[in-house]
Amino acid sequence: MRPDDTSAVRAALLVALQARGTADVPIGAVVFGPDGTELGSAHNAREQLGDPTAHAEVLALREAASSFGDGWRLAGCTLAVTVEPCTMCAGALVLARVSRVVFGAWEPKTGAVGSLWDVVRDRRLNHRPEVRGGVLADECSALLEEFFAGQRGSAGPFEAR
Repeated sequence: MRPDDTSAVRAALLVALQARGTADVPIGAVVFGPDGTELGSAHNAREQLGDPTAHAEVLALREAASSFGDGWRLAGCTLAVTVEPCTMCAGALVLARVSRVVFGAWEPKTGAVGSLWDVVRDRRLNHRPEVRGGVLADECSALLEEFFAGQRGSAGPFEAR
C-alpha cells in the first residue's frame, strides 16, 4: 500500500533536512514503489558533487531505477518531492514512467509541473503522471526560505535550485 500524500512529502522533508548546513538547496525527494516500499531517496547535491544534474529528484530516480523494474521504468511508482520539479526533473520523471508525483511548495520561477510550465501534462508526450501539488506547502516553503535567508542575510521569497 502506497503512503498517503502527506506522509510521502513528510518523508521527502526529512531527506531535505539532511542537506541543512551544506551549500546545496535543501530539497528532498523519495520514490515509493507501487506497494509503498521506499525505493530511493536523495537531497540536492549539485554543490557537493559538482554536478548540474544532481537534483534530488534525478538522484532519487536513479537510485529507485537501480532496484526496481527493468532498470529504468518506474511504472506504478510515486515520486514525492518538497518543491515542484523543474523542467529537467519533470522530463526525467516522465521518461522514467513515474505514475504519480506529489510535491510540497509551488515554484513559480522554475516549476514545470503546473507553475511556469506543465511538462508532465503535455499531451504530445507518451506518458502523463498524476500530479498533486501543495502538500505541506508551508513547511516545505519555510525550509527553503530559511536557507535563502541565510544565503542573503535577509528573508524573502525563495529561489529554488
